[in-house]
Amino acid sequence: MTQRYISLDVGTKTIGVAVSDELGLTAQGVTTIQRKNFQSDLNQITELIKKYDTNVFVVGLPKNMNGTEGPRCQSIRDFARELQNRIEIQVRFWDERLSTVEAERRLIDADISRRKRKTIIDKQAAVIILQGFLDSIKIKGDH
Repeated sequence: MTQRYISLDVGTKTIGVAVSDELGLTAQGVTTIQRKNFQSDLNQITELIKKYDTNVFVVGLPKNMNGTEGPRCQSIRDFARELQNRIEIQVRFWDERLSTVEAERRLIDADISRRKRKTIIDKQAAVIILQGFLDSIKIKGDH
């Protein structure tokens, strides 16, 4: 059985969202959630669960370059824990170091304007997070 995944690149102002195809092979950008409050975030994430028929989330952890976790990682873990307390989801964390840098580079290479990049960079970072996760489970055979 295949599993569809949703990834979240959780920031203080926005949450980038990507989803896997039904075979769990590729990631596509879906949306960027403009954060207002936790309940609003929760409502939008619940809609994504219904739309994509999954309850498995890959959440990017912004680790320090030396691999340690700072206050931002704790904030992301707290957000994920609160989601799990409110809705029945599985969370898998993925090291997202440099995902935003990589997203920016890809968008520049694609000749996307600076203004447009600002609106889609978090969604692109979510794609990079999810594709890294999907590639790792393909290697391990851990579907």
